[in-house]
Amino acid sequence: MYALARPPAGAAAAPARRAAAGSSSSNRCAPVRAAARRGPAPPPPGGALAAPACAARGAGSRGVACRVLTESATLDIGSPAPTFELPDPLSGGTVSLSGAAAGAKATLVMFICNHCPFVVMLKPAIAALAKEYQARGVAVVAISSNSTATHPQDGPEAMAADAKEQGYTFPYLFDESQAVARAYTAACTPEFYVFDGDLRLTYHGQFDDARPNNGKPVTGADLRVALDAALAGAPLPADFTPRPSIGCNIKWHPGQEPDYFGSQIVKK
Repeated sequence: MYALARPPAGAAAAPARRAAAGSSSSNRCAPVRAAARRGPAPPPPGGALAAPACAARGAGSRGVACRVLTESATLDIGSPAPTFELPDPLSGGTVSLSGAAAGAKATLVMFICNHCPFVVMLKPAIAALAKEYQARGVAVVAISSNSTATHPQDGPEAMAADAKEQGYTFPYLFDESQAVARAYTAACTPEFYVFDGDLRLTYHGQFDDARPNNGKPVTGADLRVALDAALAGAPLPADFTPRPSIGCNIKWHPGQEPDYFGSQIVKK
């Protein structure tokens, strides 16, 4: 189990692994700011894990440059949301978590991207669900952290075009340094985080059971349960078991994969 991490000033640190499942997190995170024209973030202390080989590209390929089925990590409920300030390619401005969440009853943070089929199949439903819950007082922010060195189709110009095409009513932000993804222990796209009015984590998991080609309808059922509970100021229902999100791995800058990357790869 992981706690949402405190990124040190000017760096993207890998989150600490929880020593005991029952311990609590008290970190308040310093803002992660995106510097203009900044290159990839330096590797975390102790180096980065090499990504597993991708069979589709041969044994010598790095997982960061191909699609690896990955699930979200288990995080401590009640952890504070790491703060950030990131550019919004569509508007040309910047958006901070504190600004986006100001006055909201709950906040939804999503890690998505343009190209991943696990995201592509959900885009219309994400747009519709976000609009519905924004009207009920939920703040919504989406972030793309994919490396444009390996996946230029996920860069800011394409993000702006995608946000416009999908009719997103929420900011779709670019995490070029990947510091925000690391602070959130984000592993895959899509990945969903729900925070209460005090920006404490209440849910981290899947949109619903639908996956490409599994025949299940896209409903947003799991995320709706979480958002409804957060709006009511209540814990998740006792009969509801959160399930991890599953999708494409975040495309880390080559050689700078976080320490949790390999552990989240789906092996069956």
